[in-house]
Formats: sequence, structure tokens, C-alpha cells
Amino acid sequence: MSDSQPTLDAITLSIMARALAGIAEEMGAVLIRGAYSSNIKERRDCSAALTDANGRMICQAEHIPVHLGAMQDSVLAVIEKNPVPGDVFMLNDPFAGGNHLPDITLVSPITLGDDDEILAYAVTRAHHSDIGGMRPGSMPADSREIYQEGLVIPPVRLVAAGLDNDEIMSIVLANVRTPDVRRGDLRAQLAANHRAGVRLRELAEQRGEPTLRAAFTDVLAYTERWTRHVIAELPDGVYRAESEIEGDGVTLDDIPIRVAVTVEGDALHVDFTGTADAVAGNVNCPLTVTRAACYFALRTLLPADVPGNAGAYAPVSLHAPEGSFVNARRPSAVVAGNVETSQRLTDTVLLALGQATEVPAQGQGTMNNLIIGGADWSYYETLGGGQGASRAGPGASGRHVGMTNTLNTPVEAFELEYPMRVARYELAYDTGGAGQHRGGDGFYRDIEVLAPATLSLISDRRRHGPAGRNGGGNGQPGENRLNDELLPAKASRQLEPGDVISVRTPGGGGWGEADKR
Repeated sequence: MSDSQPTLDAITLSIMARALAGIAEEMGAVLIRGAYSSNIKERRDCSAALTDANGRMICQAEHIPVHLGAMQDSVLAVIEKNPVPGDVFMLNDPFAGGNHLPDITLVSPITLGDDDEILAYAVTRAHHSDIGGMRPGSMPADSREIYQEGLVIPPVRLVAAGLDNDEIMSIVLANVRTPDVRRGDLRAQLAANHRAGVRLRELAEQRGEPTLRAAFTDVLAYTERWTRHVIAELPDGVYRAESEIEGDGVTLDDIPIRVAVTVEGDALHVDFTGTADAVAGNVNCPLTVTRAACYFALRTLLPADVPGNAGAYAPVSLHAPEGSFVNARRPSAVVAGNVETSQRLTDTVLLALGQATEVPAQGQGTMNNLIIGGADWSYYETLGGGQGASRAGPGASGRHVGMTNTLNTPVEAFELEYPMRVARYELAYDTGGAGQHRGGDGFYRDIEVLAPATLSLISDRRRHGPAGRNGGGNGQPGENRLNDELLPAKASRQLEPGDVISVRTPGGGGWGEADKR
């Protein structure tokens, strides 16, 4: 390592920032192309990033916000285990750096040449559509403790000093319903992490190690300066907002979310005092997920060309009362907290920030998680809906909004892989809120099962539609049906051949008064 570290000029910093981001994007491409499951190769429910040796995120691919905001905690959990070159750690424990059990994270230390000093960590996180537990798909709507949701993996060495730990892999595969697919997806993650090491060493050879290390420092500083500038432009004050989660799978009662966002100079403090205590169902959030939701809300205020990294997190502090459902403790069930509560937390923080700056109307505010599976197969998909309108124009229809950023499962791939058929897939017109600019529309996704199966539905916004803004109308709530039965937002059912599950996703809120359209 050089004794001196240069400060990069603006052009070199821009080049290095894009080069680092390109490594993360290539990691994602390797993972997607190498995966076995449609959930990753088609829907792209995965994320990739690089951190520095201290676990600070340096760059990320434009993947899943709820993954990316929590990845630093995964690396910090691995650092506590004293990693050495050649290790690859695996984890999914939401109370030790993970977010929920289906999301398995692999963390690999990266060194340069024969040097044993760790320069960085490659991180991939992928949603595995079965990791065991009480129901196929490992996202039961009716879990009451984390142990019902699947195999809990603390940070362990999947590869130890370059040698595969086949015993760890065998434990994982013995606890899932689709072992061949899981093995393939984990190997794709290993390949992606390996590619990161190759590309980072190439970049060090091309630009020099001092320049690479300087880029790590300077790209963080650049993003932090931009973030502090954006916060400083907001009026100082305390901005409060309230929202809810529509039941926890045990009761249908609304679960209150309360937030106070304090802007003071160039710093932001988010306080969830007054939010409900941890609940019996699985909408609880580990702190990593709550933190990711707050980071994403702030990230939406930054210019699109500002690099996404830990610099954006530096001006943000968070208070989430321990034992509340936004800072749940073991053994709380949390599988829906990652997907549904994270969305509602982002919406609530943005509702508060909307008192200080211009934000769009609310989007659909749910991931509409649809999970169907049998003894040896499992299907998982999050469904898009309406995006909120804004001053700039109408909201997009049929889009993933907020903390998810995935694609759909194409009908052709769906029907080829699963014993099901898509009976209906079309926009639900006029579900977006009215206004000068209309909210985006949700859509219908109707699925007929052709074999006995288990259904788990985890959704929200089935009673309270996404709010419009500046006089715009609210978006319509969504709806879940099994044949002629109206289902609640969270539901599990046994399915027989010929049963049809119909999901209509919510529309987005409108912006501005309709008579000004």
C-alpha cells in the first residue's frame, strides 16, 4: 500500500465512480445470467454492491432498494467473524445483518495480488423462492415466529480460505423444497462475487492502487456533500406523519406508524416514537429494514446522477424504539416486514418530508406478494401497481413502486416452469386517482392452479387507497380473491386444481385538482 493517497480531480473521480458502479452492475449481470430460478433470472429479485474494508457501501447496482439499504449491516456482521482472503460468508438472519430469511446474502473479502490486507467486500443478495419453513415459498402469511419462516443462517463460511464448505451447503439444501434450484442460485451468487474481485484487481492495475483507494474515499465524500446540500435546502423544523399497516395476519386491525422527521441544518433525524409495539404476526421489521426504508426516502430527493453509497447515509440518524414493530427482536416473525412494512415506512417518511419539499402523490404502497407452491416447487412474485402522479406528469401504470425494483415473470416462462396458467393479465383502468395529473393504474393478475398447492398472499392497501397530493384524488385500494371468496390483505389457503387466484393491485394517487386538467 502506498504511503500517500491522492485527492482525485473531478474528471478522474467521475471516471472511477462509474468504473466502480460498472463492477456492481456486472456482478448483477453474472448473477442473473447464471441463476436457475425464474425469480432471479426473469424477475431479477437480487442486488449487488461493493463495500470498503470497513463495510461502508462504495457502489451499488440499480437493483432492490430494500436489499441495498441493508447490505452494510450484513458486511459488518461478517467483519465481526474475522474473515480472511478466500472466504465467502453466507447469511440471512434478520437479527444479524439480514432482512428476511428468503434473502440470502454472500459476502466475499477482496484483496489485491498476494497481499492479505482486505481492500473491499463483494456483496450479493438474492431472494431464494424457498428456504424451508412452514409453507412453500417461505413467506407464510400466518407465521408467528421467525422459526416458522425458514432456515435461519447466521454469518457462516460457505467457502473457507478458498475451500468449499460442502457440509454447510448440504445443511441448507436438506431444509428446502427445491435443492437443485437453490444450489444453482447460490453458485450464481458465488460467480458474481468472484467476478467483482477480478474486476477490482484489474481496475487497480489500470489506475493504480493509490487512485483506487482515493476513489473509495472521494466518492463517499462527494455523495455526502450532495446529500447534506439537499437537506440544507429544506426548511429547518419537525415534520410529522402517520400511516398504518392493514393487519398483521392475526387480526385485521390497523397497526399505527408514527414518524417525526427533524431537519436541522444539513442533518436529518427520523424518530418512530409512538409507533406500535411488535405484533403477533409477521409485519415486524428488523432495524436493518427500517433503516433501509429511511435511506431510500432520502435518496429519492437526490439528483439521479449522484452515486448511491454510504455517503448518503452519513447525515441521517434514526430512533426506532427497541421492541417496537419497526425494531423487532428475536423471535418475532418478520418476513412481511421486509416487503410490506418497508413500503409503508417509506411512504410515511415521504409524507412527512412532503411538508418541507415537493414530493409526488403516493404510489401503490405495497409489493402484492403472491406465493404459490407444492412439495417440490415454489413460485414467488411481487406485483406492480400504480405510481403516484406529480407536478411533472401522470403516474406510470403497472409499475413496481418504492422499495421493490423488479420485473414481472413473463407468462411464457411462468407457464413453462409451474403447474399453473395465467388466466388474466391486464391493466385495471381508472384505478389511479383523479387529478390535474392522474395516478397510474394497477392491474389484474389471475392465476389458475393445475395441481394441489398452498397459497400465501401478503399485501396491503386493501382498505386505504394511496393518497393524492395538491388536491388530487386517492388511488383505489387493491383486492384479493380466491374464486368467489374475498380475501383479506394477508391470507393463506390450500388450493385445488381449477382454483383461480385473482389479484387487483392498487392505483396511484393523483396530483392537482381535476378541473385544472
